[in-house]
Amino acid sequence: MKLEKSLYERVLHAVLFEVVALLLCAPVMSWLLGVSFAHAGALTLMISLVAMTWNVIFNTLFDRLERRWKASAAERRFAVRIAHAVMFEAGLILAVVPMAAWWLDIGLIEAFVLDIGLVLFFLPYTLVFNWCYDKARAGMLRRAAC
Repeated sequence: MKLEKSLYERVLHAVLFEVVALLLCAPVMSWLLGVSFAHAGALTLMISLVAMTWNVIFNTLFDRLERRWKASAAERRFAVRIAHAVMFEAGLILAVVPMAAWWLDIGLIEAFVLDIGLVLFFLPYTLVFNWCYDKARAGMLRRAAC
């Protein structure tokens, strides 16, 4: 059974993750903020694109720094993983909060609260999405092996 994921599958996984998130977030954001679905959907799409871009940039820089320290992702201690997650989210907040404030014509505090709400959504969403994806992938691999 093939366990390693191809580049195509990694891209498919990322796109599916973002599309499902957009389909879940845009209507809720539209309803909560009293803006049109298109307006909320456009913001959700912008946040998604910023998050994917930041993910690539941040992880490239973090991996380079890790190599300088002669460490690898496989050897990351829990404290390093926490630092990685906090720095990633802090960078994302610095990008998303001003963008959301501008797009929705709200203050930075309101945009920050919105971003916290998105983080609270994405924590369980990421867990559930990846669990479902892994289950579906394992089933497809089992069928392909038969």
